[in-house]
Order: sequence, then C-alpha cells, then structure tokens
Amino acid sequence: MTPADWADDFAHWLRLERTPGVGSATARKLLAAFGLPQNIFTASHAALREVVSERVAEALLAPLADETRALTDRTLDWAAQPGNRVLTLADTDYPKALLDIADPPCILYVKGRIELLSSPALAVVGSRNATAQGISNAEKFSETLSQAGLTIISGMALGIDAAAHQGGLRGCGSTVAVIGTGANIIYPNRNRALAHMIAEGGCIVSEYALGTPVMSANFPRRNRIISGLAQGVLVVEAAAQSGSLITARMAAEQGRDVFAIPGSIHSPLSKGCHLLIKQGAKLVESAQDVLEELKHHGPAQCPPAAAAPAAAGMASRTLDAMGYDPIDLDTLAARCELDIAALHAELLTLELDGYVEVLPGGLLRRLTTS
Repeated sequence: MTPADWADDFAHWLRLERTPGVGSATARKLLAAFGLPQNIFTASHAALREVVSERVAEALLAPLADETRALTDRTLDWAAQPGNRVLTLADTDYPKALLDIADPPCILYVKGRIELLSSPALAVVGSRNATAQGISNAEKFSETLSQAGLTIISGMALGIDAAAHQGGLRGCGSTVAVIGTGANIIYPNRNRALAHMIAEGGCIVSEYALGTPVMSANFPRRNRIISGLAQGVLVVEAAAQSGSLITARMAAEQGRDVFAIPGSIHSPLSKGCHLLIKQGAKLVESAQDVLEELKHHGPAQCPPAAAAPAAAGMASRTLDAMGYDPIDLDTLAARCELDIAALHAELLTLELDGYVEVLPGGLLRRLTTS
C-alpha cells in the first residue's frame, strides 16, 4: 500500500469512528456487514438501514465534517514523525492479543517501539496513593519480570503504575503505557519525564484521537487494553473500591491470569488484593511465582537482572534487628547496641537506599526487596 493509499484508508477509519451515533459496537456491526470502512460510506441507504438505525444511516451518508477532515490532516502529520504510528484493525501490525477481546479498538495511536505490543507481557497495576512498600514491590517485581523478557503494561498513573514502568524500563522486556488521553497529551504532568523515557525506550499507546483531553470516563475503558495486551494482571496494592479491580475483572473476563500481592490485614490498600485472592486470584510473593504460573522462561538473549545492591556490614545487621514489623527508634537502638546518633546516620543511609521507610509517629519499617 502506498502512503497515499494508506492515508485514504485511514481517513475512512477515522470518519467511521467520528460519525455521530457510531460507537464501538455499531462500528463492529458495520464492519462485519460491509468489510472495510470505505465500503460502508459507498453503501446505499437501504443497505445501511439493514444494519443500523435511520439516524445513524443518515449520519454515515452525510458529507465529511470539516472538523473530521482537519483531525485527519493533523493525525497524518503526527504519524509522519519518527516513532509514531497509527494502526487500524486491518493493519498486519495490529496486536493480535487485542483481536481476542470482546471490544478491540478500531484505531490505535502508537508512539515508540511498536513491536512491544506483540511481545509476551504482564500488566502491573495498583493504587495511585501507594505506600513506599507498594511502590518498591511494583518496581522490583517489574524489573525482574522485564529482565525475564516480559513487557510490563500499565497505565502511566501516579503510584504503582509509574513504579511499574520504571522497573520495566530497566529490563530488556521494557514497558508499554496505555493512556486515557490523546497520544500527544501527557497526563499526569508529574509523569512528563517518565513519559519521555517510555516513548524513547518503550511504547505509549492510546485508542483516543489526538488532542483528546482528560476525561474520567476514558480511564476505566482503557483498562480493557491494559489487560488485553497482557497474559495476566498483577495487582500490587488496591483499596476495596480501586479501579485496579476493574482491570482485574476485565482480565478474568478475557481469560487472562490474575495475580495479587497480599499485605497487612490492617492496611486499606491490601483490601482489594485480599478480595481478589478470595475470588481466585493467584497469591504471589515473588516475581518467580508469576513466571512459573505463566510458564515463561524468557528469551535467550535477555541478560540476567543485575543484582540489587545489598546492605553490608552494620547496615545488614541493622535490617536484621528491625525485622519486618514497625519499630521505634529506642527499641531498635537497644537491639543493635548502638547510640542514637550512630543509628540515625545508619538509618538515613538505609532510607535513601530504599531499605527503610519512616511511618507516621516516627516508627520505622523495613522495606522488603523481593
């Protein structure tokens, strides 16, 4: 197909998607009846009425709107830039995993490494208001799984999503961000630097037309793509009413595996994970649990993960003395047989290295590194 032919073909896809009254279900009915979109717009009124309502048939036969024409031109300009692609359901590069779900997007806007959309993948999702331990778990699980060759899929939100992308970028599996705005809009703004890193070393994908602003209804809907691109979904932290549970439900409906990391029975952000486990999600304590369940052994060319720097000497003894329950400074000093000043210095280093967090009230808690 020549560039001119492709541009004409895409124009029909975008026109179909932008036609008033044509949602995803109606678009699929029309495509099933007429094949490619250009056949829809050359069909007779009578033929269209056999598939859609009078109102929709008239909208399909109406002249092309100036707004849609202008959007087509902007999109073609965007797609001509290096690293940008637009895929339709008819493209050979359209990810086959999405063809298996009930509601595949008609158009995908892709920025970055398009091949990642067809790679073995795991979705990692969770709370925007995550704990330090949750962020650590998401990042370390994602890094290990990416080093094993799995592409990490998430939604580029704050908290667990951002940590998952950062971990994924450190492995050869890399990461894919499925966003709920146009592909030329970065949201949230705090993830701007991360978005640039993903566009460079991973992939950003959206089903929404360029310029689509932040709309709350679009984010739950994009979750079906997050789960649809993946072999399974790992929920790291989630409250009982978390949007991550929507992704997990969609994954189950799509026949994907659902995994959950358990947490404290006292933490509100463990309630969603515990609910999923009660409903049949697989409890995982390490990245290896996920790899074994998925029977994924990783590509031969993927280098092993670099060992995380270990606390040594006195730092190691301090962590051992802490255990995994919250502890106050005086008790820890007594266990370590250190004066408070020396212990303060040691704890500052451990906190900066990501081994310890300070809880409200001054309590200390060790962060696990699995």
